Amino acid sequence: MKSILQLSGRALAALALSAFLGGPALAATQPRPANYDEAKAGSQPLPDPLLRNNGAKVTDAKTWVSKRRPEVLELFQTQMYGRSPGRPKGMRFETLSVDAQALGGKATRRQTRVWLTGKTNGPFMDVLLYVPNQAAKPAPAFLGMNFGGNHAVNADPGIRLPERWMRDTKDGAVVNNRATEAGRGSEARRWAVDAILERGYALATVYYGDLEPDFAEGWKTGVRAALSKDGAGTQFKPDAWGAIGAWAWGLSRALDYLETEKAVDAKRVAVMGHSRLGKTALWAGAQDERFAIVISNDSGEGGAALARRDYGETTEIINRSFPHWFCGKFKEYSGRESSLPMDQHELIALMAPRPVYVASAEDDKWADPRGEFLAAKHAEPVYALFGRAGLGVADMPAVNQPVGEFIGYHIRTGKHDVTDYDWQQYLKFADRHFKQPAARPVPAT
Repeated sequence: MKSILQLSGRALAALALSAFLGGPALAATQPRPANYDEAKAGSQPLPDPLLRNNGAKVTDAKTWVSKRRPEVLELFQTQMYGRSPGRPKGMRFETLSVDAQALGGKATRRQTRVWLTGKTNGPFMDVLLYVPNQAAKPAPAFLGMNFGGNHAVNADPGIRLPERWMRDTKDGAVVNNRATEAGRGSEARRWAVDAILERGYALATVYYGDLEPDFAEGWKTGVRAALSKDGAGTQFKPDAWGAIGAWAWGLSRALDYLETEKAVDAKRVAVMGHSRLGKTALWAGAQDERFAIVISNDSGEGGAALARRDYGETTEIINRSFPHWFCGKFKEYSGRESSLPMDQHELIALMAPRPVYVASAEDDKWADPRGEFLAAKHAEPVYALFGRAGLGVADMPAVNQPVGEFIGYHIRTGKHDVTDYDWQQYLKFADRHFKQPAARPVPAT
């Protein structure tokens, strides 16, 4: 049997949906099946990102920044992801280990514990940071959360095992909800560590379960309970943050830490995420303008894909499958996507004028690749206010044909995953916008 992290997006959603609904006996209450017929895809008009709440049209960048952007951000905060708190006053960083000759001398490895409230009996997250030894300092960086624990990113034996809850697996990587040595390097194929370092970039990552375990009641042992006045007895308001909000908040706290590292250029940090963590990266980038580049890999529904498309995973399916991801208010739009006062093209527009990259996979119909492309396309009018070019094409590009300037996009062959091909595009995109010196290309697969 596959571990839950190896299941396809559709299979994982079906599993979670069955558990949430109580099994086959409640099949009649399940949402309608996913649509994979392009002829039946939703065609409702999209909200105009340049139309203010008072009906006035935005015609310049200053008005977007001062007037319209706060309105759009407020919509996503109140209707979808929920409101997140700021940086805790007592937060502090503790160095756990430093190895200046990690990975055969290629990098300096730092492992740092972020005590999120400053208290050793409070919530924490562990940041794994690799900084290339043979590169100019301070180095630009990629930051992203991982699914399987920091030790899963690379087989490096010096990486600490996570201490937080993890879902048991049949392969022995997780036993009694705790990570084991068997999981070391299990996600290495998704993290092009060597290629990233060779191009002169640092890499920082955090296990997303450090912030909140990924199941419906996981918030009770995560930061949402820890930072609330009532702890695990909290009754969330309709616009209170969900798990995606908690994970995104953690990315901002990781960036707080990177700002203290002299070897890292914290003004040149690209935040990247895959699948639900792609949704997380987008929301982190929308809220925290310190992220210089934002990258979404196969983020689909609730991420880069247009909700109004009604193709693949839908708002109704995702809310039933993963009721903890979004704020309570978002559930009111299940099956009523056309009633949403915003859509995901406006989420992407919140990154303007910063570079943003959206990636899809040909066989990942569940994530609606066309919906992801169209969301990126319809964010262009906001970038135009800043005089910055978007995708530069009218139609969805062919497979393995990346496009775009300040909005990048590609759809590659293959399934729901992160591949070397994806990283090749992200590194090229970052090289261009961070003005990195030319380097040998990442091998494509």
